[in-house]
Amino acid sequence: IYLSILNKITFLPVAALLLLLSVHTLAEVVKSMSDCSQFFLDQTPPHVPGVLEDGKILNQNRYKPICQTYKNQRRFVTLYDTKNKIPVFSTKAAGKNMKRVNKNREYNHQAGSIDYQSNKTFDKGHIFPSSYASTLDDKKSTFTLTNIVPQAESFNKGSWNNMEKCIKCVMEKYCINSNGDTEGFVMTGAQPSSGSFLNNRVNVPSALWSAFCCYSANMEAWIASAHWGDNVQDEFKNKFLETITLEALYQKLSISNSGNCVCF
Repeated sequence: IYLSILNKITFLPVAALLLLLSVHTLAEVVKSMSDCSQFFLDQTPPHVPGVLEDGKILNQNRYKPICQTYKNQRRFVTLYDTKNKIPVFSTKAAGKNMKRVNKNREYNHQAGSIDYQSNKTFDKGHIFPSSYASTLDDKKSTFTLTNIVPQAESFNKGSWNNMEKCIKCVMEKYCINSNGDTEGFVMTGAQPSSGSFLNNRVNVPSALWSAFCCYSANMEAWIASAHWGDNVQDEFKNKFLETITLEALYQKLSISNSGNCVCF
């Protein structure tokens, strides 16, 4: 089960890069998640059973921690699965402009544009949406193939997009800190399927999920919610995903809740 914790921001940040986006972008593979701990809530990496436990990557040959750097500034951190060729989780950084990458090149350890060619079923579904980026450079840093997964087209453009817009509105209204800034913690992720692959290389997730929490200074309380969507075409237009509790999401992901707001 893949989990993604997006870091605290004003408004919100991003995902992951192995593939160079431009000359300004550096995929900085580091030795451990602690090298980019500033992007995690309480500087504590998420707990992903069998993948990342107690801050340690269990299979370092398969899972690569990346401090994503854009214009000489670290903007987010990602743990990337080089076998399934999709992000495990991301913190901090989506768009359609993939023109700056080599479309005909096949990469051994990550997805490439060629994997999505001649495909009429799946979009390049971004784990972290560009609309959540706080600056133009943060927004640009989302245009990367390692911030995407194969996502059913109408699901991506329909109910999932509706959910992202709703969460952004909620956070802009309620997630205001004592300085008057929007500040929150967002988690997004993809649950990999057991045997569905695009181009026989890139895992097609069975579901996507998202969760957020923030401390509202005005309400003097933590608020949180989560969403889950099967990675299939929407059954009808204007579909909205059901809002669920974090506990319900934990049950779906078969993870016990060991924390107060973000426990992964």
